Amino acid sequence: MQKPIYSSEEEQLLMSRLWSSRLRDDPESFVLFAFPWSQKGTPLENFKGPRKWQRDVLRDIRDHIRSNRNADTMEALRQAIASGRGIGKSALVSWLILWMLTTRIGSTIIVSANSENQLRTVTWGELTKWHAMIINSHWWEPTATKLAPAQWLIDLVNRDLRKGTRYWVAEGKLWSEENPDSYAGAHNHDGMMVIFDEASGIADPIWSVANGFFTENILDRYWFAFSNPRRNKGYFYDCFNVKRNFWIGKQIDARTVEDTDKSIYDQIIEEYGPDSYEARVEVYGEFPSIGDEQFIGEALINDAMSRPLYKDYTAPIVIGVDPARGGDNTVILVRQGRDIVSIRRYRTEDTMEIVGNVIDAVREYNPALTIIDQGGLGGPILDRLKEQRYKVRGVDFGWASKKPSVYKNKRAEMWGEMKDWLRTASIPNDRQLKSDLMAPCRKDSEGAIALLLESKKDMRGRRLASPDSADALAVTFAYPVANREGSVVDRNHSRVYSGSNVYSNSWMGN
Repeated sequence: MQKPIYSSEEEQLLMSRLWSSRLRDDPESFVLFAFPWSQKGTPLENFKGPRKWQRDVLRDIRDHIRSNRNADTMEALRQAIASGRGIGKSALVSWLILWMLTTRIGSTIIVSANSENQLRTVTWGELTKWHAMIINSHWWEPTATKLAPAQWLIDLVNRDLRKGTRYWVAEGKLWSEENPDSYAGAHNHDGMMVIFDEASGIADPIWSVANGFFTENILDRYWFAFSNPRRNKGYFYDCFNVKRNFWIGKQIDARTVEDTDKSIYDQIIEEYGPDSYEARVEVYGEFPSIGDEQFIGEALINDAMSRPLYKDYTAPIVIGVDPARGGDNTVILVRQGRDIVSIRRYRTEDTMEIVGNVIDAVREYNPALTIIDQGGLGGPILDRLKEQRYKVRGVDFGWASKKPSVYKNKRAEMWGEMKDWLRTASIPNDRQLKSDLMAPCRKDSEGAIALLLESKKDMRGRRLASPDSADALAVTFAYPVANREGSVVDRNHSRVYSGSNVYSNSWMGN
């Protein structure tokens, strides 16, 4: 494509606008400026701008840039988005490519998909459509799997900016699971972006090689993974589980996205069922169920999330603490009766820092009891809090159960009590809590009827994260705790017995 006949003043004005900090460091403003939104006679005549979820991602980039500019060590932005179908993923991918190429002179964008057909016909087909509409379309020369600067722009940058342009390109890159090293590429100090489209189908070794693109300590390092969540294993699944501390994970229900045909989603749900694979993947943006061996099912959790808070102020407050191990989060959870009041997560293994965080929670909520998983890091934390005369108790998940015919060990007992509690509880719509509650499966306990849950080691073998949030909730059921009015309540929460030294059973939710 040849450069159109523009006056030098017009071209300089366009460049000054596109390279201004207002558009350069704010992708949302760039997208609103660069495309003909609401302009008659264009494909965007009936559209005012990006959808809300798309704006959220663009704003995440803006905020990341601002944070990185003021940081001693610059971080790469890694974001994984699991969603139902038809929400506009390919459009957002196109905007990201065009923003990066335009505003980061000399930068490199690598785009891969689950298949060659997806890359060429869907991903690159959408990019070609948006390239034709962008205000600086004459800057770029598109081919089947590349978008590179036009020769006149290369000459201009080389001459006036004295800047190399060898790696200034967006490239659709194929991959081979048998030869992942062939995926490796050049590093680029001018900026690096990797985009995985339908990432659930990209083999794990390719993700490992792609990490090598981000070894330079530079401001502009971005890695985005978009997909329908079709598999409950693999690296994309790990982004929301065992690797969730290294990725910003977003899960989007297609029914919540504006300007989509809701009747299509209703038809999928009606045809296949609300708990079907098709509904989860194509509509809800959720990973498939792991099957009948799952101990706590999603429906039970969803019901608890949909209930309003009970706000029973006579119920005792109990704090559960699951200290961090091996890169996991420390979680401090506050429960009052059938309500979860607070969930706090801390990325630290410093025992004194954790002690301070627990003390802060105790002073804020004045619990009847604080219970700590005393295994590993929890032991020193428990000892320090006892030294300071806080009302705390420890629990070991490997202890014998009080009900050995029902539960194989203390961990199974606490999770069993927690599952019963969920039937009438109210819990927050917290993605990590939900993921953690659904994670453990039942395990064969050598022919015994007593319940045994798989260990955290077994879960890691399935590439699942440690269920920190659920464990913090589970330990609140380790001991009976006195009701604030000194009474015991039944499952329906009607008072059945009263007295100054009476305790409620943990399954009663108080």
